[in-house]
Amino acid sequence: MNPLIQLKATSPLLIALALLGFALLPKAQAVIPPPPGGYPNFTTAAGDHALQALTLGVGNTAIGTFSLFSVTTGNFNTAVGAGALDLNTADSNTATGAAALLFNTTGTENTANGTAALEFNDTGRHNTAVGAFALFSNTEGSNNTANGTAALQNNTADENTAFGAGALLSNTFGFGNTAVGAAALVSNTGASVDTPNGGPGSANTAIGVSALSSNTEGAFNTAVGANALANSLGLDNIALGSGAGSNVTNASDVIAIGIAGANVDNSCFIGNIYSNVQPIVGTDPDSVTINSNGRLGRGNVSSRRYKHDIKPMDTASETLYALKPVSFRYNKEYDGTQTLAFGLIAEEVAEAYPDLVGRNPKGEPESVRYDQVNAMLLNEFLKEHKKVEEQQATITQLKKDFGATIAQLTTRLDEQAAQIRKVSAQLELSKAAPQVVNNP
Repeated sequence: MNPLIQLKATSPLLIALALLGFALLPKAQAVIPPPPGGYPNFTTAAGDHALQALTLGVGNTAIGTFSLFSVTTGNFNTAVGAGALDLNTADSNTATGAAALLFNTTGTENTANGTAALEFNDTGRHNTAVGAFALFSNTEGSNNTANGTAALQNNTADENTAFGAGALLSNTFGFGNTAVGAAALVSNTGASVDTPNGGPGSANTAIGVSALSSNTEGAFNTAVGANALANSLGLDNIALGSGAGSNVTNASDVIAIGIAGANVDNSCFIGNIYSNVQPIVGTDPDSVTINSNGRLGRGNVSSRRYKHDIKPMDTASETLYALKPVSFRYNKEYDGTQTLAFGLIAEEVAEAYPDLVGRNPKGEPESVRYDQVNAMLLNEFLKEHKKVEEQQATITQLKKDFGATIAQLTTRLDEQAAQIRKVSAQLELSKAAPQVVNNP
Protein backbone atom coordinates (compact mmCIF):
# COMPACT_ATOMS: atom_id res chain seq x y z
CA MET A 1 0.00 0.00 0.00
CA ASN A 2 1.12 3.54 -0.69
CA PRO A 3 2.60 4.88 2.62
CA LEU A 4 0.59 8.09 2.32
CA ILE A 5 -2.66 6.16 1.83
CA GLN A 6 -1.77 3.90 4.72
CA LEU A 7 -1.01 6.86 6.98
CA LYS A 8 -4.28 8.53 5.97
CA ALA A 9 -6.23 5.36 6.68
CA THR A 10 -4.74 4.96 10.15
CA SER A 11 -4.72 8.64 11.12
CA PRO A 12 -8.07 8.51 13.02
CA LEU A 13 -6.69 5.67 15.13
CA LEU A 14 -3.45 7.57 15.79
CA ILE A 15 -5.37 10.69 16.81
CA ALA A 16 -7.64 8.63 19.07
CA LEU A 17 -4.64 6.98 20.73
CA ALA A 18 -2.99 10.36 21.22
CA LEU A 19 -6.12 11.75 22.80
CA LEU A 20 -6.38 8.65 24.97
CA GLY A 21 -2.82 9.25 26.14
CA PHE A 22 -3.76 12.71 27.26
CA ALA A 23 -6.80 11.28 29.04
CA LEU A 24 -4.65 8.79 30.97
CA LEU A 25 -2.24 11.44 32.21
CA PRO A 26 -2.43 12.18 35.94
CA LYS A 27 -5.31 14.50 36.63
CA ALA A 28 -4.32 18.06 37.30
CA GLN A 29 -6.27 20.36 39.58
CA ALA A 30 -9.68 20.81 37.90
CA VAL A 31 -10.76 24.34 37.05
CA ILE A 32 -13.66 25.72 39.01
CA PRO A 33 -16.30 25.93 37.78
CA PRO A 34 -15.71 23.05 35.31
CA PRO A 35 -15.82 23.87 31.56
CA PRO A 36 -19.20 23.33 29.91
CA GLY A 37 -19.77 20.79 27.22
CA GLY A 38 -17.26 18.13 28.25
CA TYR A 39 -18.50 14.71 27.13
CA PRO A 40 -17.07 11.21 26.61
CA ASN A 41 -15.05 10.24 23.51
CA PHE A 42 -13.16 13.58 23.55
CA THR A 43 -16.32 15.40 22.58
CA THR A 44 -17.05 19.04 23.27
CA ALA A 45 -20.46 20.59 22.67
CA ALA A 46 -21.78 23.99 23.60
CA GLY A 47 -25.01 25.46 22.27
CA ASP A 48 -28.61 24.44 21.78
CA HIS A 49 -28.81 21.11 19.89
CA ALA A 50 -25.07 21.07 19.26
CA LEU A 51 -23.98 17.49 18.47
CA GLN A 52 -27.50 16.38 19.35
CA ALA A 53 -27.39 13.18 17.22
CA LEU A 54 -23.89 12.05 18.13
CA THR A 55 -23.59 8.35 19.05
CA LEU A 56 -20.15 6.82 18.47
CA GLY A 57 -18.25 9.70 16.91
CA VAL A 58 -14.88 10.58 18.41
CA GLY A 59 -13.07 13.87 18.80
CA ASN A 60 -15.86 16.17 17.65
CA THR A 61 -16.18 19.79 18.78
CA ALA A 62 -19.37 21.78 18.27
CA ILE A 63 -19.84 25.29 19.58
CA GLY A 64 -22.98 27.09 18.48
CA THR A 65 -26.68 26.43 18.09
CA PHE A 66 -27.35 23.42 15.83
CA SER A 67 -23.64 23.07 15.13
CA LEU A 68 -22.80 19.49 14.06
CA PHE A 69 -26.45 18.75 14.67
CA SER A 70 -26.69 15.60 12.49
CA VAL A 71 -23.38 13.83 13.05
CA THR A 72 -23.71 10.38 14.56
CA THR A 73 -20.54 8.36 13.98
CA GLY A 74 -18.41 10.99 12.27
CA ASN A 75 -15.04 11.75 13.81
CA PHE A 76 -12.69 14.72 14.35
CA ASN A 77 -15.05 17.40 13.12
CA THR A 78 -14.89 20.95 14.45
CA ALA A 79 -17.81 23.36 14.12
CA VAL A 80 -17.80 26.85 15.58
CA GLY A 81 -20.83 28.98 14.77
CA ALA A 82 -24.56 28.68 14.64
CA GLY A 83 -25.56 26.00 12.13
CA ALA A 84 -21.96 25.17 11.30
CA LEU A 85 -21.73 21.65 9.85
CA ASP A 86 -25.41 21.26 10.74
CA LEU A 87 -26.12 18.27 8.45
CA ASN A 88 -22.66 16.74 8.49
CA THR A 89 -22.27 13.00 9.01
CA ALA A 90 -18.67 12.59 7.73
CA ASP A 91 -15.15 12.95 9.17
CA SER A 92 -12.44 15.57 9.55
CA ASN A 93 -14.31 18.72 8.59
CA THR A 94 -13.63 22.10 10.14
CA ALA A 95 -16.17 24.92 10.00
CA THR A 96 -15.80 28.29 11.69
CA GLY A 97 -18.57 30.80 11.10
CA ALA A 98 -22.34 30.89 11.12
CA ALA A 99 -23.75 28.46 8.53
CA ALA A 100 -20.26 27.40 7.50
CA LEU A 101 -20.51 23.97 5.81
CA LEU A 102 -24.15 24.06 6.82
CA PHE A 103 -25.39 21.45 4.33
CA ASN A 104 -22.35 19.19 4.24
CA THR A 105 -23.36 15.55 4.55
CA THR A 106 -20.68 13.08 3.42
CA GLY A 107 -17.94 15.43 2.26
CA THR A 108 -14.69 14.89 4.15
CA GLU A 109 -11.63 16.95 5.04
CA ASN A 110 -13.19 20.30 4.22
CA THR A 111 -12.21 23.52 5.95
CA ALA A 112 -14.54 26.52 6.02
CA ASN A 113 -13.71 29.73 7.83
CA GLY A 114 -16.21 32.53 7.41
CA THR A 115 -19.92 33.19 7.45
CA ALA A 116 -21.69 30.78 5.04
CA ALA A 117 -18.35 29.53 3.75
CA LEU A 118 -18.95 26.25 1.88
CA GLU A 119 -22.53 26.51 3.09
CA PHE A 120 -24.07 24.26 0.41
CA ASN A 121 -21.25 21.74 0.19
CA ASP A 122 -22.75 18.28 0.22
CA THR A 123 -20.34 15.55 -0.91
CA GLY A 124 -17.33 17.63 -2.01
CA ARG A 125 -14.03 16.74 -0.37
CA HIS A 126 -10.71 18.44 0.40
CA ASN A 127 -12.07 21.96 -0.05
CA THR A 128 -10.74 24.99 1.80
CA ALA A 129 -12.80 28.17 2.04
CA VAL A 130 -11.64 31.24 3.96
CA GLY A 131 -13.90 34.27 3.80
CA ALA A 132 -17.59 35.04 4.05
CA PHE A 133 -19.54 33.20 1.32
CA ALA A 134 -16.36 31.62 -0.04
CA LEU A 135 -17.28 28.47 -2.00
CA PHE A 136 -20.82 29.24 -0.90
CA SER A 137 -22.64 27.17 -3.56
CA ASN A 138 -20.19 24.31 -3.87
CA THR A 139 -21.99 20.99 -3.58
CA GLU A 140 -19.92 18.19 -5.13
CA GLY A 141 -16.72 19.96 -6.19
CA SER A 142 -13.53 18.72 -4.57
CA ASN A 143 -9.97 19.94 -4.09
CA ASN A 144 -10.94 23.61 -4.30
CA THR A 145 -9.28 26.45 -2.38
CA ALA A 146 -10.99 29.81 -1.92
CA ASN A 147 -9.54 32.63 0.13
CA GLY A 148 -11.46 35.88 0.11
CA THR A 149 -15.00 37.14 0.48
CA ALA A 150 -17.24 35.48 -2.15
CA ALA A 151 -14.25 33.73 -3.71
CA LEU A 152 -15.53 30.79 -5.80
CA GLN A 153 -18.97 31.63 -4.44
CA ASN A 154 -20.93 29.75 -7.12
CA ASN A 155 -18.48 26.95 -7.79
CA THR A 156 -19.60 23.36 -8.24
CA ALA A 157 -16.52 21.98 -10.04
CA ASP A 158 -13.14 20.57 -8.98
CA GLU A 159 -9.58 21.77 -8.50
CA ASN A 160 -10.07 25.52 -8.60
CA THR A 161 -7.97 27.96 -6.60
CA ALA A 162 -9.11 31.51 -5.84
CA PHE A 163 -7.34 34.11 -3.72
CA GLY A 164 -9.01 37.50 -3.50
CA ALA A 165 -12.45 38.96 -2.90
CA GLY A 166 -14.76 37.87 -5.71
CA ALA A 167 -12.09 35.78 -7.40
CA LEU A 168 -13.79 33.15 -9.60
CA LEU A 169 -17.05 34.40 -8.16
CA SER A 170 -19.26 33.15 -11.02
CA ASN A 171 -17.49 29.87 -11.72
CA THR A 172 -19.85 26.92 -11.78
CA PHE A 173 -18.56 24.17 -14.09
CA GLY A 174 -15.04 25.30 -14.96
CA PHE A 175 -12.31 23.29 -13.27
CA GLY A 176 -8.57 23.58 -12.81
CA ASN A 177 -8.67 27.40 -12.70
CA THR A 178 -6.36 29.60 -10.65
CA ALA A 179 -7.34 33.18 -9.79
CA VAL A 180 -5.20 35.43 -7.60
CA GLY A 181 -6.47 38.97 -7.08
CA ALA A 182 -9.77 40.68 -6.33
CA ALA A 183 -12.30 39.95 -9.10
CA ALA A 184 -9.80 37.79 -10.98
CA LEU A 185 -11.75 35.49 -13.33
CA VAL A 186 -14.86 36.93 -11.72
CA SER A 187 -17.12 36.15 -14.72
CA ASN A 188 -15.78 32.68 -15.47
CA THR A 189 -18.58 30.12 -15.54
CA GLY A 190 -17.58 27.17 -17.71
CA ALA A 191 -20.08 24.86 -19.37
CA SER A 192 -21.61 21.59 -18.28
CA VAL A 193 -19.76 19.30 -20.68
CA ASP A 194 -17.82 16.13 -20.01
CA THR A 195 -14.37 16.55 -21.55
CA PRO A 196 -11.35 14.67 -20.20
CA ASN A 197 -8.79 17.33 -21.16
CA GLY A 198 -10.63 20.37 -19.91
CA GLY A 199 -13.88 21.92 -21.07
CA PRO A 200 -15.05 25.51 -21.54
CA GLY A 201 -14.00 27.78 -18.72
CA SER A 202 -11.30 25.43 -17.46
CA ALA A 203 -7.55 25.53 -16.83
CA ASN A 204 -7.29 29.33 -16.78
CA THR A 205 -4.73 31.20 -14.70
CA ALA A 206 -5.34 34.82 -13.70
CA ILE A 207 -3.02 36.77 -11.41
CA GLY A 208 -3.88 40.40 -10.75
CA VAL A 209 -6.88 42.53 -9.86
CA SER A 210 -9.64 41.88 -12.45
CA ALA A 211 -7.31 39.73 -14.54
CA LEU A 212 -9.41 37.72 -17.04
CA SER A 213 -12.44 39.31 -15.40
CA SER A 214 -14.58 38.96 -18.57
CA ASN A 215 -13.73 35.33 -19.23
CA THR A 216 -16.79 33.08 -19.26
CA GLU A 217 -16.03 29.89 -21.20
CA GLY A 218 -12.52 30.55 -22.51
CA ALA A 219 -10.00 27.87 -21.52
CA PHE A 220 -6.24 27.45 -21.09
CA ASN A 221 -5.68 31.20 -20.84
CA THR A 222 -2.99 32.88 -18.74
CA ALA A 223 -3.22 36.50 -17.62
CA VAL A 224 -0.74 38.18 -15.29
CA GLY A 225 -1.37 41.81 -14.43
CA ALA A 226 -4.24 44.04 -13.36
CA ASN A 227 -7.04 43.97 -15.96
CA ALA A 228 -4.94 41.69 -18.15
CA LEU A 229 -6.71 39.88 -21.02
CA ALA A 230 -10.28 40.94 -21.78
CA ASN A 231 -10.97 37.48 -23.22
CA SER A 232 -14.38 35.87 -22.89
CA LEU A 233 -14.42 32.78 -25.14
CA GLY A 234 -10.90 32.51 -26.63
CA LEU A 235 -8.46 29.69 -25.95
CA ASP A 236 -4.74 29.45 -25.21
CA ASN A 237 -4.10 33.18 -24.85
CA ILE A 238 -1.25 34.68 -22.82
CA ALA A 239 -1.17 38.25 -21.50
CA LEU A 240 1.60 39.67 -19.31
CA GLY A 241 1.45 43.17 -17.86
CA SER A 242 -1.14 45.60 -16.54
CA GLY A 243 -3.87 45.91 -19.20
CA ALA A 244 -2.01 43.54 -21.51
CA GLY A 245 -4.35 41.86 -24.01
CA SER A 246 -7.17 44.29 -23.20
CA ASN A 247 -8.16 44.28 -26.91
CA VAL A 248 -8.22 40.47 -27.09
CA THR A 249 -11.85 39.46 -26.52
CA ASN A 250 -12.58 36.17 -28.26
CA ALA A 251 -9.50 35.36 -30.32
CA SER A 252 -7.30 32.33 -29.61
CA ASP A 253 -3.56 31.69 -29.47
CA VAL A 254 -2.69 35.35 -28.88
CA ILE A 255 0.36 36.49 -26.93
CA ALA A 256 0.33 40.06 -25.61
CA ILE A 257 3.23 41.32 -23.51
CA GLY A 258 3.00 44.84 -22.15
CA ILE A 259 0.55 45.94 -24.84
CA ALA A 260 -3.21 45.82 -25.53
CA GLY A 261 -2.76 43.69 -28.65
CA ALA A 262 -5.54 42.99 -31.13
CA ASN A 263 -8.36 40.47 -31.50
CA VAL A 264 -6.53 38.38 -34.12
CA ASP A 265 -6.00 34.61 -33.88
CA ASN A 266 -2.45 33.21 -33.84
CA SER A 267 -0.78 36.56 -33.25
CA CYS A 268 1.90 38.01 -30.98
CA PHE A 269 2.18 41.56 -29.65
CA ILE A 270 5.09 42.92 -27.59
CA GLY A 271 5.20 46.51 -26.41
CA ASN A 272 8.08 49.00 -26.44
CA ILE A 273 9.74 47.50 -29.53
CA TYR A 274 8.31 49.35 -32.52
CA SER A 275 8.90 52.72 -30.87
CA ASN A 276 12.47 51.85 -29.88
CA VAL A 277 14.58 52.74 -32.92
CA GLN A 278 17.86 50.82 -32.93
CA PRO A 279 19.64 50.69 -36.30
CA ILE A 280 21.92 47.74 -36.93
CA VAL A 281 25.13 49.75 -36.98
CA GLY A 282 28.41 49.47 -35.16
CA THR A 283 29.31 46.24 -33.41
CA ASP A 284 26.49 45.83 -30.89
CA PRO A 285 22.90 45.75 -32.31
CA ASP A 286 21.87 42.64 -34.20
CA SER A 287 18.84 41.15 -35.94
CA VAL A 288 16.64 38.46 -34.40
CA THR A 289 15.28 35.41 -36.19
CA ILE A 290 12.59 32.87 -35.37
CA ASN A 291 12.14 29.28 -36.51
CA SER A 292 8.98 27.21 -36.99
CA ASN A 293 9.21 26.03 -33.37
CA GLY A 294 9.00 29.63 -32.15
CA ARG A 295 12.62 29.76 -31.03
CA LEU A 296 14.22 33.21 -31.09
CA GLY A 297 17.91 33.81 -31.72
CA ARG A 298 20.54 36.15 -33.12
CA GLY A 299 20.42 36.18 -36.88
CA ASN A 300 23.66 37.88 -37.89
CA VAL A 301 26.38 35.37 -36.98
CA SER A 302 29.14 34.67 -39.47
CA SER A 303 32.18 33.61 -37.45
CA ARG A 304 34.11 30.52 -38.49
CA ARG A 305 33.26 29.20 -35.00
CA TYR A 306 29.69 28.48 -36.14
CA LYS A 307 30.53 26.81 -39.46
CA HIS A 308 32.02 23.68 -41.00
CA ASP A 309 32.48 22.17 -44.49
CA ILE A 310 33.63 25.61 -45.67
CA LYS A 311 34.54 25.72 -49.40
CA PRO A 312 34.27 28.17 -52.32
CA MET A 313 30.83 28.71 -53.78
CA ASP A 314 32.11 28.37 -57.37
CA THR A 315 29.24 27.76 -59.81
CA ALA A 316 26.51 27.20 -57.18
CA SER A 317 25.53 30.85 -57.45
CA GLU A 318 24.68 30.47 -61.13
CA THR A 319 21.29 29.21 -59.94
CA LEU A 320 20.37 32.88 -59.62
CA TYR A 321 19.96 33.10 -63.39
CA ALA A 322 16.97 30.75 -63.10
CA LEU A 323 15.13 32.97 -60.61
CA LYS A 324 12.28 35.20 -61.71
CA PRO A 325 11.89 38.47 -59.75
CA VAL A 326 8.29 39.75 -59.63
CA SER A 327 6.25 42.64 -58.31
CA PHE A 328 3.30 41.88 -56.04
CA ARG A 329 1.06 43.01 -53.20
CA TYR A 330 0.55 41.06 -49.98
CA ASN A 331 -3.00 39.89 -49.17
CA LYS A 332 -5.03 42.44 -47.25
CA GLU A 333 -5.04 40.48 -44.00
CA TYR A 334 -1.25 40.89 -43.92
CA ASP A 335 -0.90 44.37 -45.43
CA GLY A 336 -3.82 46.73 -45.26
CA THR A 337 -1.87 49.38 -47.19
CA GLN A 338 -1.56 47.16 -50.30
CA THR A 339 1.84 48.67 -51.01
CA LEU A 340 3.57 47.46 -54.17
CA ALA A 341 6.43 45.12 -53.32
CA PHE A 342 9.23 43.35 -55.20
CA GLY A 343 10.76 39.96 -54.61
CA LEU A 344 10.56 36.27 -55.43
CA ILE A 345 7.92 33.53 -55.12
CA ALA A 346 9.06 30.85 -52.67
CA GLU A 347 7.52 27.96 -54.63
CA GLU A 348 9.37 29.02 -57.80
CA VAL A 349 12.64 29.41 -55.92
CA ALA A 350 12.18 25.94 -54.40
CA GLU A 351 11.98 24.44 -57.89
CA ALA A 352 15.23 26.13 -58.91
CA TYR A 353 17.18 25.62 -55.68
CA PRO A 354 15.34 23.98 -52.71
CA ASP A 355 17.87 25.15 -50.11
CA LEU A 356 17.08 28.80 -50.83
CA VAL A 357 13.63 28.64 -49.19
CA GLY A 358 12.41 28.44 -45.61
CA ARG A 359 9.67 25.91 -44.93
CA ASN A 360 6.80 25.66 -42.44
CA PRO A 361 6.29 22.64 -40.15
CA LYS A 362 4.39 20.93 -42.99
CA GLY A 363 7.42 21.23 -45.28
CA GLU A 364 5.74 23.77 -47.55
CA PRO A 365 7.81 26.66 -49.00
CA GLU A 366 7.17 29.67 -46.77
CA SER A 367 9.93 32.22 -47.30
CA VAL A 368 12.97 33.03 -49.41
CA ARG A 369 16.40 33.17 -47.80
CA TYR A 370 17.28 36.54 -49.26
CA ASP A 371 20.48 36.69 -47.21
CA GLN A 372 21.70 33.63 -49.12
CA VAL A 373 20.65 35.23 -52.40
CA ASN A 374 22.76 38.25 -51.49
CA ALA A 375 25.78 36.03 -50.85
CA MET A 376 25.26 34.31 -54.20
CA LEU A 377 24.94 37.70 -55.92
CA LEU A 378 28.24 38.68 -54.33
CA ASN A 379 29.85 35.51 -55.66
CA GLU A 380 28.57 36.20 -59.18
CA PHE A 381 29.74 39.80 -58.91
CA LEU A 382 33.21 38.69 -57.85
CA LYS A 383 33.34 36.17 -60.67
CA GLU A 384 32.38 38.85 -63.21
CA HIS A 385 34.80 41.27 -61.60
CA LYS A 386 37.60 38.72 -61.97
CA LYS A 387 36.71 38.29 -65.65
CA VAL A 388 36.79 42.05 -66.12
CA GLU A 389 40.16 42.26 -64.42
CA GLU A 390 41.51 39.49 -66.66
CA GLN A 391 40.14 41.22 -69.75
CA GLN A 392 41.62 44.52 -68.58
CA ALA A 393 44.99 42.88 -68.11
CA THR A 394 44.74 41.40 -71.61
CA ILE A 395 43.83 44.75 -73.07
CA THR A 396 46.70 46.42 -71.22
CA GLN A 397 49.11 43.84 -72.53
CA LEU A 398 47.70 44.21 -76.01
CA LYS A 399 48.08 47.95 -75.77
CA LYS A 400 51.64 47.49 -74.60
CA ASP A 401 52.42 45.07 -77.39
CA PHE A 402 50.61 47.23 -79.92
CA GLY A 403 52.54 50.29 -78.75
CA ALA A 404 55.85 48.54 -79.23
CA THR A 405 54.80 47.44 -82.68
CA ILE A 406 53.69 50.95 -83.57
CA ALA A 407 57.00 52.32 -82.33
CA GLN A 408 58.88 49.86 -84.50
CA LEU A 409 56.70 50.67 -87.48
CA THR A 410 57.19 54.37 -86.84
CA THR A 411 60.96 53.91 -86.73
CA ARG A 412 60.89 51.97 -89.98
CA LEU A 413 58.66 54.55 -91.59
CA ASP A 414 61.00 57.28 -90.43
CA GLU A 415 63.92 55.40 -91.90
CA GLN A 416 62.04 54.81 -95.13
CA ALA A 417 61.05 58.44 -95.28
CA ALA A 418 64.66 59.45 -94.80
CA GLN A 419 65.72 57.16 -97.61
CA ILE A 420 62.97 58.51 -99.81
CA ARG A 421 64.07 62.05 -99.08
CA LYS A 422 67.66 61.10 -99.88
CA VAL A 423 66.65 59.55 -103.18
CA SER A 424 64.47 62.52 -104.00
CA ALA A 425 67.35 64.85 -103.36
CA GLN A 426 69.60 62.89 -105.61
CA LEU A 427 66.98 62.96 -108.31
CA GLU A 428 66.67 66.69 -107.97
CA LEU A 429 70.40 67.10 -108.31
CA SER A 430 70.40 64.93 -111.38
CA LYS A 431 67.73 67.11 -112.97
CA ALA A 432 69.57 70.32 -112.15
CA ALA A 433 72.94 69.35 -113.74
CA PRO A 434 73.63 71.06 -117.23
CA GLN A 435 73.43 68.90 -120.35
CA VAL A 436 76.34 69.10 -122.87
CA VAL A 437 75.30 68.68 -126.45
CA ASN A 438 77.94 67.60 -128.98
CA ASN A 439 77.38 69.04 -132.45
CA PRO A 440 78.75 67.04 -135.27
